[in-house]
Amino acid sequence: MFENKKIAVLGAGKLGEALISGMLDAGIVKKEQFIATAAHQERLDQIQKNLGIETTLSNGEAVRRSQLVLLCVKPQTVEEVIRQIADDLTADHLLISVVASVSSKLIENILEKPVPVIRTMPNTPCLIRKGMTAISPGRNARPEHVEQALRIFDAIGRSLIVDEKHMDAVTGLSASGPAFVYIIIESFIEAGVKVGLPRDVATQLAAQMVLGASSMVLETGEHPAKLKDIVTTPAGCTVDGILELEEGGLRVTLIKAVVRATQRAKELVNG
Repeated sequence: MFENKKIAVLGAGKLGEALISGMLDAGIVKKEQFIATAAHQERLDQIQKNLGIETTLSNGEAVRRSQLVLLCVKPQTVEEVIRQIADDLTADHLLISVVASVSSKLIENILEKPVPVIRTMPNTPCLIRKGMTAISPGRNARPEHVEQALRIFDAIGRSLIVDEKHMDAVTGLSASGPAFVYIIIESFIEAGVKVGLPRDVATQLAAQMVLGASSMVLETGEHPAKLKDIVTTPAGCTVDGILELEEGGLRVTLIKAVVRATQRAKELVNG
């Protein structure tokens, strides 16, 4: 699928580096197929050291020499970057954006040409190839373009196709969500210490428990409520803990956190 294709990674920060590493580890591309850009030479030097790929400070040069473009810049700079490369992009390119809050329509309107655009929203667990990415094709993207995007993001975790109208909600849930879960894990660790566990033991118990519970949802396909009921025996200790969670408003607080993050995602492109 990617044989003999040059891939430009514009704005190769941590996520861009994770995408490159994931594709290399999956064996779907070779190092010499990449050319990465960044705003500062120091970052490019780090990319070369870490990955051994070609780099340049020029987004235009990277696009001119590539067929696939991964757009990894910040939302506030995306319009400037798109205008920089607009003359260099053609209908033969595929532009995959991982920029939060920026619609395919916005990019397409700036380009004013039939460049295939795919909007995606990965999350930070992509850094260890355990990520979740939502994919939404723009109006000029064809099935073969979507297949390329799926292949890339399946290399760093799981991916699924969603309607673009849901992408801000994806940002609020899947992209912001890891931060919320880290707070939950941190709280479990503190609770373990409170009831007498050594901190390192509490950390392993809490993190593996969350990993295992998440895997149960994904691998069994059961509703979380049903899995919860399996743990919650009559008159047992779990139900007392659940009552404390309900009294403390955990469920509502988490829902409100995702709603607020989604609202902010709609505003992000405007600063």
